[in-house]
Amino acid sequence: MGPQALQPFFKLVNWLCQPVVFYTVLLAVFFAALAWRRILVRRRVAIAILTAALVFIGVSAFSPQFLREAAKADNVALWALVFLTGLCLWAGFHQAVRNDERRKAGLQPEESEAAQRELQVWPHLLYLELIVAAFAVALLCFSSVGLEAPLEQPANPANSPNPAKAPWYFVGLQELLVYFDPWIAGVLLPAMTVTGLMCLPYCDPNPEGVGHFSFERRRFAIATYLFGFLLIWVAPILVGTFLRGSNWAFFGLYEPWDTHKVVATGSINLSQFFWQDGMRLVTGQPRALESLHWLVREAPGLILLAAYFTVAPWLGSKVFKNAYRTLGFVRYSIVALHLLVMFAVPIKMYLRWALGLKYIVFVPEYFFDV
Repeated sequence: MGPQALQPFFKLVNWLCQPVVFYTVLLAVFFAALAWRRILVRRRVAIAILTAALVFIGVSAFSPQFLREAAKADNVALWALVFLTGLCLWAGFHQAVRNDERRKAGLQPEESEAAQRELQVWPHLLYLELIVAAFAVALLCFSSVGLEAPLEQPANPANSPNPAKAPWYFVGLQELLVYFDPWIAGVLLPAMTVTGLMCLPYCDPNPEGVGHFSFERRRFAIATYLFGFLLIWVAPILVGTFLRGSNWAFFGLYEPWDTHKVVATGSINLSQFFWQDGMRLVTGQPRALESLHWLVREAPGLILLAAYFTVAPWLGSKVFKNAYRTLGFVRYSIVALHLLVMFAVPIKMYLRWALGLKYIVFVPEYFFDV
Protein backbone atom coordinates (compact mmCIF):
# COMPACT_ATOMS: atom_id res chain seq x y z
CA MET A 1 0.00 0.00 0.00
CA GLY A 2 3.02 2.24 0.00
CA PRO A 3 6.34 2.75 1.75
CA GLN A 4 6.40 1.33 5.25
CA ALA A 5 7.28 4.72 6.71
CA LEU A 6 3.98 6.16 5.47
CA GLN A 7 1.78 3.52 7.12
CA PRO A 8 1.18 5.52 10.34
CA PHE A 9 0.18 8.54 8.25
CA PHE A 10 -2.14 6.43 6.11
CA LYS A 11 -3.76 4.93 9.21
CA LEU A 12 -4.29 8.38 10.71
CA VAL A 13 -5.93 9.69 7.53
CA ASN A 14 -8.10 6.56 7.25
CA TRP A 15 -9.27 7.14 10.83
CA LEU A 16 -10.07 10.77 10.04
CA CYS A 17 -12.16 9.55 7.10
CA GLN A 18 -14.71 7.96 9.40
CA PRO A 19 -17.96 9.78 8.61
CA VAL A 20 -18.58 11.41 11.99
CA VAL A 21 -14.94 12.44 12.40
CA PHE A 22 -14.62 13.59 8.80
CA TYR A 23 -17.68 15.82 8.79
CA THR A 24 -16.95 17.20 12.26
CA VAL A 25 -13.45 18.17 11.12
CA LEU A 26 -14.95 19.82 8.03
CA LEU A 27 -17.31 21.86 10.19
CA ALA A 28 -14.48 22.92 12.49
CA VAL A 29 -12.27 23.90 9.54
CA PHE A 30 -15.11 25.84 7.91
CA PHE A 31 -15.89 28.01 10.92
CA ALA A 32 -12.21 28.38 11.81
CA ALA A 33 -11.49 29.61 8.27
CA LEU A 34 -14.22 32.25 8.58
CA ALA A 35 -12.92 33.36 11.96
CA TRP A 36 -9.28 33.49 10.85
CA ARG A 37 -9.90 34.84 7.38
CA ARG A 38 -7.53 37.78 7.92
CA ILE A 39 -4.68 35.33 8.42
CA LEU A 40 -5.65 32.96 5.61
CA VAL A 41 -5.84 35.71 2.96
CA ARG A 42 -2.18 36.57 3.42
CA ARG A 43 -0.23 35.49 0.37
CA ARG A 44 2.41 33.60 2.32
CA VAL A 45 -0.22 31.67 4.25
CA ALA A 46 -2.12 30.88 1.06
CA ILE A 47 1.06 29.65 -0.65
CA ALA A 48 1.85 27.51 2.40
CA ILE A 49 -1.64 25.95 2.33
CA LEU A 50 -1.37 25.28 -1.41
CA THR A 51 2.07 23.74 -0.93
CA ALA A 52 0.77 21.54 1.89
CA ALA A 53 -2.14 20.40 -0.32
CA LEU A 54 0.22 19.49 -3.17
CA VAL A 55 2.54 17.65 -0.77
CA PHE A 56 -0.47 15.78 0.63
CA ILE A 57 -1.49 14.70 -2.87
CA GLY A 58 2.08 13.71 -3.70
CA VAL A 59 2.37 11.59 -0.55
CA SER A 60 -1.09 10.10 -1.18
CA ALA A 61 0.07 9.00 -4.63
CA PHE A 62 2.07 6.26 -2.89
CA SER A 63 -1.26 4.61 -2.09
CA PRO A 64 -2.46 2.46 -5.03
CA GLN A 65 -6.08 2.94 -3.97
CA PHE A 66 -5.85 6.75 -3.94
CA LEU A 67 -3.85 6.85 -7.15
CA ARG A 68 -6.36 4.63 -8.95
CA GLU A 69 -9.32 6.86 -8.06
CA ALA A 70 -7.54 10.20 -8.36
CA ALA A 71 -6.12 9.43 -11.79
CA LYS A 72 -9.46 8.57 -13.39
CA ALA A 73 -10.19 10.79 -16.37
CA ASP A 74 -13.68 11.39 -15.04
CA ASN A 75 -12.23 13.00 -11.90
CA VAL A 76 -10.08 15.61 -13.65
CA ALA A 77 -12.98 18.06 -13.56
CA LEU A 78 -13.41 17.29 -9.85
CA TRP A 79 -9.81 18.29 -9.16
CA ALA A 80 -10.41 21.47 -11.13
CA LEU A 81 -13.50 22.13 -9.00
CA VAL A 82 -11.52 21.75 -5.77
CA PHE A 83 -8.60 23.99 -6.69
CA LEU A 84 -10.61 26.61 -8.58
CA THR A 85 -13.08 26.83 -5.70
CA GLY A 86 -10.20 27.39 -3.30
CA LEU A 87 -8.66 30.00 -5.59
CA CYS A 88 -11.92 31.91 -6.05
CA LEU A 89 -12.70 31.83 -2.34
CA TRP A 90 -9.24 33.12 -1.49
CA ALA A 91 -9.45 35.93 -4.06
CA GLY A 92 -12.91 36.97 -2.87
CA PHE A 93 -12.02 36.95 0.81
CA HIS A 94 -8.72 38.70 0.10
CA GLN A 95 -10.59 41.59 -1.47
CA ALA A 96 -13.31 41.49 1.20
CA VAL A 97 -10.79 41.75 4.03
CA ARG A 98 -9.06 44.67 2.31
CA ASN A 99 -12.36 46.50 1.85
CA ASP A 100 -13.38 45.89 5.46
CA GLU A 101 -10.06 47.32 6.64
CA ARG A 102 -10.47 50.34 4.36
CA ARG A 103 -13.97 50.90 5.71
CA LYS A 104 -12.66 50.90 9.30
CA ALA A 105 -10.08 53.46 8.23
CA GLY A 106 -12.81 55.69 6.80
CA LEU A 107 -11.98 54.96 3.14
CA GLN A 108 -14.23 53.78 0.33
CA PRO A 109 -14.00 50.22 -1.02
CA GLU A 110 -11.57 49.76 -3.88
CA GLU A 111 -14.43 48.93 -6.24
CA SER A 112 -16.03 52.32 -5.54
CA GLU A 113 -12.84 54.12 -6.48
CA ALA A 114 -12.46 52.00 -9.60
CA ALA A 115 -16.07 52.78 -10.60
CA GLN A 116 -15.21 56.45 -10.81
CA ARG A 117 -12.85 55.69 -13.71
CA GLU A 118 -15.27 55.06 -16.55
CA LEU A 119 -14.23 52.61 -19.25
CA GLN A 120 -16.11 51.71 -22.42
CA VAL A 121 -17.38 48.17 -22.93
CA TRP A 122 -15.63 48.21 -26.28
CA PRO A 123 -12.78 47.48 -26.40
CA HIS A 124 -11.80 47.00 -22.74
CA LEU A 125 -14.41 44.46 -21.57
CA LEU A 126 -14.89 42.62 -24.85
CA TYR A 127 -11.13 42.13 -25.27
CA LEU A 128 -10.95 40.42 -21.88
CA GLU A 129 -13.98 38.27 -22.62
CA LEU A 130 -12.53 37.26 -25.99
CA ILE A 131 -9.22 36.24 -24.40
CA VAL A 132 -10.95 34.22 -21.66
CA ALA A 133 -13.24 32.52 -24.20
CA ALA A 134 -10.30 31.62 -26.43
CA PHE A 135 -8.39 30.21 -23.46
CA ALA A 136 -11.42 28.16 -22.35
CA VAL A 137 -11.92 26.72 -25.84
CA ALA A 138 -8.23 25.85 -26.14
CA LEU A 139 -8.25 24.19 -22.72
CA LEU A 140 -11.36 22.21 -23.64
CA CYS A 141 -9.80 21.05 -26.92
CA PHE A 142 -6.53 19.94 -25.30
CA SER A 143 -8.34 18.14 -22.49
CA SER A 144 -10.64 16.38 -24.98
CA VAL A 145 -7.65 15.12 -26.96
CA GLY A 146 -5.48 14.23 -23.99
CA LEU A 147 -8.07 12.54 -21.78
CA GLU A 148 -9.96 9.43 -22.74
CA ALA A 149 -13.71 9.54 -22.35
CA PRO A 150 -14.63 7.33 -19.39
CA LEU A 151 -16.99 5.19 -21.43
CA GLU A 152 -17.44 1.54 -20.53
CA GLN A 153 -19.07 -1.46 -22.12
CA PRO A 154 -22.86 -1.55 -22.60
CA ALA A 155 -24.77 -2.36 -19.43
CA ASN A 156 -24.64 -6.03 -18.57
CA PRO A 157 -26.98 -7.23 -15.81
CA ALA A 158 -24.74 -10.25 -15.27
CA ASN A 159 -21.72 -8.05 -14.52
CA SER A 160 -22.73 -4.86 -12.73
CA PRO A 161 -19.99 -2.61 -11.34
CA ASN A 162 -19.48 -2.46 -7.61
CA PRO A 163 -19.87 0.31 -6.64
CA ALA A 164 -22.07 1.72 -9.40
CA LYS A 165 -21.32 5.43 -9.30
CA ALA A 166 -22.85 8.33 -11.16
CA PRO A 167 -20.60 10.92 -12.84
CA TRP A 168 -18.83 13.16 -10.35
CA TYR A 169 -21.38 15.97 -10.69
CA PHE A 170 -24.19 13.60 -9.62
CA VAL A 171 -22.26 11.69 -6.96
CA GLY A 172 -23.33 14.24 -4.36
CA LEU A 173 -26.99 13.51 -5.04
CA GLN A 174 -26.23 9.79 -4.98
CA GLU A 175 -24.65 10.25 -1.56
CA LEU A 176 -27.74 12.10 -0.28
CA LEU A 177 -29.86 9.11 -1.29
CA VAL A 178 -28.27 7.23 1.60
CA TYR A 179 -29.86 9.58 4.11
CA PHE A 180 -33.11 10.64 2.41
CA ASP A 181 -35.89 9.15 0.36
CA PRO A 182 -35.44 9.68 -3.42
CA TRP A 183 -38.21 12.27 -3.62
CA ILE A 184 -36.36 14.38 -1.03
CA ALA A 185 -32.76 13.85 -2.18
CA GLY A 186 -33.48 13.99 -5.90
CA VAL A 187 -36.39 16.42 -6.13
CA LEU A 188 -37.07 18.48 -2.99
CA LEU A 189 -33.51 19.44 -2.02
CA PRO A 190 -32.40 20.48 -5.55
CA ALA A 191 -35.68 22.34 -6.05
CA MET A 192 -35.30 24.24 -2.78
CA THR A 193 -31.73 25.09 -3.72
CA VAL A 194 -33.05 26.76 -6.87
CA THR A 195 -35.93 28.52 -5.11
CA GLY A 196 -33.57 29.70 -2.38
CA LEU A 197 -31.27 31.31 -4.94
CA MET A 198 -34.29 32.88 -6.67
CA CYS A 199 -35.52 34.36 -3.38
CA LEU A 200 -32.17 35.90 -2.43
CA PRO A 201 -32.76 39.30 -4.09
CA TYR A 202 -36.17 39.60 -2.41
CA CYS A 203 -35.26 38.25 1.03
CA ASP A 204 -32.02 40.19 1.46
CA PRO A 205 -32.99 43.88 1.66
CA ASN A 206 -29.68 44.89 3.22
CA PRO A 207 -28.30 47.72 1.02
CA GLU A 208 -24.85 47.55 2.59
CA GLY A 209 -22.06 45.73 0.85
CA VAL A 210 -23.68 45.96 -2.58
CA GLY A 211 -21.31 46.40 -5.50
CA HIS A 212 -18.12 45.44 -3.68
CA PHE A 213 -16.59 42.60 -1.72
CA SER A 214 -17.23 42.70 2.01
CA PHE A 215 -17.63 40.09 4.73
CA GLU A 216 -18.29 42.30 7.75
CA ARG A 217 -21.49 43.70 6.24
CA ARG A 218 -22.86 40.34 5.12
CA ARG A 219 -21.60 37.83 7.63
CA PHE A 220 -24.76 35.76 7.84
CA ALA A 221 -25.52 35.72 4.11
CA ILE A 222 -21.99 34.76 3.05
CA ALA A 223 -21.51 32.18 5.80
CA THR A 224 -24.87 30.56 5.05
CA TYR A 225 -24.26 30.41 1.31
CA LEU A 226 -20.78 28.94 1.76
CA PHE A 227 -22.11 26.42 4.28
CA GLY A 228 -24.64 25.16 1.76
CA PHE A 229 -22.23 25.13 -1.16
CA LEU A 230 -19.16 23.65 0.50
CA LEU A 231 -20.58 21.34 3.18
CA ILE A 232 -23.80 20.18 1.52
CA TRP A 233 -22.79 20.16 -2.14
CA VAL A 234 -19.01 19.86 -2.55
CA ALA A 235 -18.37 17.68 0.52
CA PRO A 236 -20.85 14.91 -0.51
CA ILE A 237 -19.23 14.87 -3.96
CA LEU A 238 -15.81 14.27 -2.42
CA VAL A 239 -17.22 11.68 -0.03
CA GLY A 240 -19.02 9.81 -2.79
CA THR A 241 -15.97 9.87 -5.04
CA PHE A 242 -13.13 8.95 -2.69
CA LEU A 243 -14.68 7.47 0.46
CA ARG A 244 -17.53 5.34 -0.91
CA GLY A 245 -16.38 1.95 -2.13
CA SER A 246 -17.76 -1.53 -2.67
CA ASN A 247 -21.39 -1.97 -1.66
CA TRP A 248 -21.43 1.81 -1.10
CA ALA A 249 -19.70 1.35 2.23
CA PHE A 250 -17.39 3.88 3.84
CA PHE A 251 -13.67 3.32 3.31
CA GLY A 252 -10.62 5.28 4.31
CA LEU A 253 -8.89 7.38 1.68
CA TYR A 254 -6.12 4.79 1.33
CA GLU A 255 -8.11 1.68 2.28
CA PRO A 256 -8.61 -0.92 -0.50
CA TRP A 257 -12.22 -1.42 -1.50
CA ASP A 258 -12.80 -4.94 -0.20
CA THR A 259 -16.12 -6.34 -1.40
CA HIS A 260 -16.19 -8.64 1.66
CA LYS A 261 -15.75 -5.86 4.21
CA VAL A 262 -18.07 -6.37 7.16
CA VAL A 263 -20.09 -3.19 7.68
CA ALA A 264 -22.47 -2.50 10.52
CA THR A 265 -25.74 -2.12 8.61
CA GLY A 266 -28.02 -1.76 11.59
CA SER A 267 -30.49 1.01 10.85
CA ILE A 268 -33.85 1.67 12.47
CA ASN A 269 -36.63 4.17 12.07
CA LEU A 270 -37.68 6.54 14.82
CA SER A 271 -40.91 4.63 15.30
CA GLN A 272 -38.94 1.45 16.03
CA PHE A 273 -36.62 3.33 18.36
CA PHE A 274 -39.56 4.84 20.26
CA TRP A 275 -42.10 1.99 20.45
CA GLN A 276 -39.69 -0.91 20.76
CA ASP A 277 -36.37 0.15 22.26
CA GLY A 278 -37.81 3.08 24.21
CA MET A 279 -40.82 1.19 25.55
CA ARG A 280 -38.61 -1.73 26.50
CA LEU A 281 -36.55 0.58 28.70
CA VAL A 282 -39.57 2.36 30.25
CA THR A 283 -42.17 -0.38 30.68
CA GLY A 284 -40.24 -3.52 29.85
CA GLN A 285 -42.84 -4.40 27.22
CA PRO A 286 -42.10 -3.23 23.64
CA ARG A 287 -45.06 -2.49 21.39
CA ALA A 288 -45.54 -4.39 18.15
CA LEU A 289 -45.56 -1.88 15.30
CA GLU A 290 -47.99 -4.00 13.31
CA SER A 291 -50.67 -3.47 15.97
CA LEU A 292 -50.50 0.32 15.70
CA HIS A 293 -52.23 2.57 13.22
CA TRP A 294 -49.68 4.36 11.05
CA LEU A 295 -50.67 7.74 12.49
CA VAL A 296 -50.05 6.52 16.04
CA ARG A 297 -46.94 4.62 15.03
CA GLU A 298 -45.35 7.69 13.38
CA ALA A 299 -46.65 10.21 15.93
CA PRO A 300 -43.18 10.72 17.53
CA GLY A 301 -41.62 11.55 14.18
CA LEU A 302 -44.49 13.78 13.10
CA ILE A 303 -44.35 15.70 16.39
CA LEU A 304 -40.59 16.07 16.06
CA LEU A 305 -40.87 17.40 12.50
CA ALA A 306 -43.68 19.78 13.45
CA ALA A 307 -41.60 21.14 16.33
CA TYR A 308 -38.54 21.52 14.11
CA PHE A 309 -40.40 23.54 11.48
CA THR A 310 -42.53 25.61 13.88
CA VAL A 311 -40.78 26.01 17.23
CA ALA A 312 -37.35 26.67 15.72
CA PRO A 313 -38.54 29.59 13.51
CA TRP A 314 -40.53 31.02 16.44
CA LEU A 315 -37.46 30.91 18.68
CA GLY A 316 -35.42 32.48 15.88
CA SER A 317 -37.85 35.36 15.63
CA LYS A 318 -37.38 35.99 19.36
CA VAL A 319 -33.60 35.72 19.32
CA PHE A 320 -33.05 37.63 16.05
CA LYS A 321 -35.66 40.31 16.59
CA ASN A 322 -34.01 42.86 14.29
CA ALA A 323 -33.90 40.40 11.39
CA TYR A 324 -37.55 39.45 11.92
CA ARG A 325 -38.59 43.09 12.10
CA THR A 326 -36.64 43.95 8.93
CA LEU A 327 -37.82 41.01 6.84
CA GLY A 328 -41.41 40.80 7.98
CA PHE A 329 -43.41 37.63 8.51
CA VAL A 330 -43.55 36.39 4.89
CA ARG A 331 -39.91 36.87 3.97
CA TYR A 332 -38.75 35.63 7.37
CA SER A 333 -40.83 32.46 6.90
CA ILE A 334 -39.30 31.85 3.47
CA VAL A 335 -35.77 32.31 4.78
CA ALA A 336 -36.43 30.16 7.87
CA LEU A 337 -37.93 27.34 5.80
CA HIS A 338 -34.95 27.16 3.44
CA LEU A 339 -32.45 27.36 6.30
CA LEU A 340 -34.18 24.60 8.26
CA VAL A 341 -34.22 22.31 5.23
CA MET A 342 -30.53 23.04 4.59
CA PHE A 343 -29.52 22.35 8.20
CA ALA A 344 -31.63 19.18 8.18
CA VAL A 345 -29.11 17.60 5.78
CA PRO A 346 -26.13 17.46 8.19
CA ILE A 347 -28.47 16.69 11.09
CA LYS A 348 -29.83 13.66 9.25
CA MET A 349 -26.30 12.60 8.32
CA TYR A 350 -25.18 12.64 11.94
CA LEU A 351 -28.30 10.73 13.04
CA ARG A 352 -27.58 8.04 10.46
CA TRP A 353 -23.88 7.77 11.28
CA ALA A 354 -24.07 7.96 15.07
CA LEU A 355 -27.42 6.32 15.90
CA GLY A 356 -28.19 4.31 12.78
CA LEU A 357 -31.45 6.26 12.42
CA LYS A 358 -32.78 5.85 8.90
CA TYR A 359 -36.14 7.66 8.77
CA ILE A 360 -37.81 10.12 11.12
CA VAL A 361 -41.19 9.35 9.59
CA PHE A 362 -41.73 6.07 7.72
CA VAL A 363 -45.16 5.57 6.16
CA PRO A 364 -44.87 2.83 3.52
CA GLU A 365 -48.67 2.72 3.32
CA TYR A 366 -48.57 6.03 1.43
CA PHE A 367 -44.97 5.92 0.16
CA PHE A 368 -43.97 8.80 2.43
CA ASP A 369 -40.59 8.74 4.12
CA VAL A 370 -38.59 11.54 5.75
